[in-house]
Amino acid sequence: MSDDIETLFHERLAELKPVRLEIIDDSALHAGHAGAREGGGHYRLLIVADAFAGKSTVKRHRMVFDALGELMRSRIHALSIQSMTPEEDR
Repeated sequence: MSDDIETLFHERLAELKPVRLEIIDDSALHAGHAGAREGGGHYRLLIVADAFAGKSTVKRHRMVFDALGELMRSRIHALSIQSMTPEEDR
């Protein structure tokens, strides 16, 4: 598996079968922050997937956190998630 964080996001989130996936690295904006000093990055994620249909925002975010697994405890310090179904992304 690659060490490139964007590749890791794509690999891990593939199980949700996203039709759109955008990752923005905001880590540079948080330089000096405790999480940044420990190596975890700050990211914004836009993910559009049919898997989110009928799910609450909390459930959608849990699905993303579960898919990312240990990255949430190591490579990712902060993650802002915008999760939608394809119908909501119109």
